[in-house]
Amino acid sequence: MNDEKIPVRVTASGQTLEVVVYAKRLDVIQVVLGEGVHSVRCDLTPTRNGMAYVGNAMGREIVYERSREQVKADLARAAGFREFRR
Repeated sequence: MNDEKIPVRVTASGQTLEVVVYAKRLDVIQVVLGEGVHSVRCDLTPTRNGMAYVGNAMGREIVYERSREQVKADLARAAGFREFRR
């Protein structure tokens, strides 16, 4: 099984973590922090301006610093489609 990992930043400490993506959609990205019985699932939702995805895990705010448009392009690339423009 090939797990997709994305970097997220913990805003309180500035630390960057690699987390495993559980499900990825344009309106929400579900990630798993940790491994085994101590893993925590977190939902990352887009900010109001759409420039990042944020979520809360165990009282800590985490940020995935990619815009909605970048995530949309990632999803299209993963599905094998390209946006057609004239």
